[in-house]
Amino acid sequence: MDIREKTKLVKRKCFDLGFSHVGISKSVFLEKEAKRLEVWLSNDFNGKMKYMENHFDKRTDPGKLVDGAKSVISILFNYHNPTKQLDTKAPKISQYAYGKDYHYVIKNKLKELQLFLTQKFGEINCRGFVDSAPVMDKVWAEKSGLGWIGKHSNLINKEVGSYFFIAELIVDIELEEDIPINDYCGTCTKCIDACPTEAIVKPYVVDGSKCISYLTIELKDQILPNEFKDKMDNWMFGCDICQDVCPWNRFASAHNEPQFNPHPDLLKLTKKEWNELSEETYQNLFRKSAVKRTKFSGLKRNITFLNST
Repeated sequence: MDIREKTKLVKRKCFDLGFSHVGISKSVFLEKEAKRLEVWLSNDFNGKMKYMENHFDKRTDPGKLVDGAKSVISILFNYHNPTKQLDTKAPKISQYAYGKDYHYVIKNKLKELQLFLTQKFGEINCRGFVDSAPVMDKVWAEKSGLGWIGKHSNLINKEVGSYFFIAELIVDIELEEDIPINDYCGTCTKCIDACPTEAIVKPYVVDGSKCISYLTIELKDQILPNEFKDKMDNWMFGCDICQDVCPWNRFASAHNEPQFNPHPDLLKLTKKEWNELSEETYQNLFRKSAVKRTKFSGLKRNITFLNST
């Protein structure tokens, strides 16, 4: 089987597993991105996400993660759910966290893909990743032609916008590379203008320590910084603002993954019910959910902070 046939086989299987887009890039050291990451970290834009400083060599070189790495297979999985919470005054949750934690859903698909490749190509070195290891997923997706990294630092695809998860499979198989596409943000600054905390300090650079997603999920302090009062736009977990205002998301369509559908009660809860949220209700609503990352205490902290503004 030649490279072209192998590549077609891999991509066909990815589509069969429900991924919307597949792209392939050559496994190389990310020299340009390594320099950018150094600058970003030196500006403390990672806030208290100290893990971003770890495994720098692995972040910039797939060969440090998979021996003999030759190709990076980047895949996109749609999570867009246009259904909104019924109470417009209720604290908001980012739509990617409506249903089952994407780590579980996509990792299972990656395992199927790995098994398939092993059956077709024999014993190979390969590892799958989905936002849980030192892999620069947006960079690899951009290199493989799946889109461009927009001014809000998210990957944008011309066909579907940006409401998708990115996953990778790093393999020691040589596959046919895809070609990167152009940046189509143009003169648009909607994401920059809309960010209430001014986290996008300049086009393509985000100060993570000011991002609402960071504040509501990653920051583990008992109290959120006072400087962000009246700037949270009622988000209690994550934030969709920069994506919601992006013109490219007019092309986004609803996902068709049942596991990403919200708990039947999630979108019905009123502001009053969120304010009175018990741990029992929390556990029932968010079983195997990405919201578990902030824990019950973290979500209550966020809701309390919103009420104090």
